[in-house]
Amino acid sequence: MEWLLEWWTDDLDIITIRLLLAAALCGLVGIEREFKRHPAGFRTHLLVGVGSCLMMILSIFGFDDFLASHENIQGFDPSRLPAYVVSGIGFLGAGTILVHGVTVRGLTTAASIWVVAGIGLVVGIGMYFEAVFTTLVMILSLLFLNKFEDLYLRKQKYQHLTVIVENKEVPLSEVVNELESYKMPILSLSVDDYPNDASISMVKYTFKVHVTNAKKLPELYDKIQANEHVYKVFATD
Repeated sequence: MEWLLEWWTDDLDIITIRLLLAAALCGLVGIEREFKRHPAGFRTHLLVGVGSCLMMILSIFGFDDFLASHENIQGFDPSRLPAYVVSGIGFLGAGTILVHGVTVRGLTTAASIWVVAGIGLVVGIGMYFEAVFTTLVMILSLLFLNKFEDLYLRKQKYQHLTVIVENKEVPLSEVVNELESYKMPILSLSVDDYPNDASISMVKYTFKVHVTNAKKLPELYDKIQANEHVYKVFATD
């Protein structure tokens, strides 16, 4: 036991506390993502936070002996390792983003992974209050801001939907029926030729619709796009 006490230093106390705090804070964010069944959950966020904290600790404490034996070294920058963490974590975040038709999922989870990496770095350097406060803000945002987004989306009542199809292959009535099935009344519409380089004749349907439920829009677009004769679907405000 005596050898352990001799080996254990005050720096190890600090390092242990920082690693545990990073695991706790980033794990809390991961629990929220896990509860909502997102692709990156508790373990991923915890590991990212602890790993980032470890890199910061390495940058601060890992080169003490080397610097002590090379006193003539100038320009040592402890921020280099953390800088690579911030940029490199983007590859992990990109893996959580899923694109299906016009539906994009995982952007919030990718952002949360990037933020917990920052929390880990902040804990690693000893800025405990900043880390706890950021975690609190982050969890509250993930839990409640989606409700404010719903209120904002409800205000966007009108949208212009453009559907480009092969001529005579997708009747106008078919697209109209799809819109009406999603309870999106058509305020106006137009039908125009769509010039293109291919030999296939294209037609452009343009609708101004009253959006009653913005959350249903991606599902509607995917359903229209599923028709093999539909060339493109997009919407503008």
